[in-house]
Amino acid sequence: MTSAIRHVTIDCADAYALGAFWSQVLDLPLHEDDKPGDEEVLIEGAGLLFITVPETKTVKNRVHLDLQPQDRTRDEEVERLLALGATLVADHRNPDGTGWAVLADPEGNEFCVERSAGERAG
Repeated sequence: MTSAIRHVTIDCADAYALGAFWSQVLDLPLHEDDKPGDEEVLIEGAGLLFITVPETKTVKNRVHLDLQPQDRTRDEEVERLLALGATLVADHRNPDGTGWAVLADPEGNEFCVERSAGERAG
């Protein structure tokens, strides 16, 4: 028998705040029991579990998420995420439309935004 990944756990300073950010990014709700001040918050449909820890982030994360927009272009998604509170870390977008953007969530965890399936097919 093999193992299955149940959750991807993200340590953070404020589980609810960071969970709420990612809930908006993914357009998936937080678990119905989660509320401000909780030390653990879950986005069930994504399997992302946020846990409040006392340590701060000190180095580049070794695992990150790669996002692919489903109903908009990569650039439109980057703009939406910046408006939600993400920051642009590195821009690897090319004039020909290829490439990706590296962003960071409000606690500095890096993630990438790639081209949508439509952009890849075009």
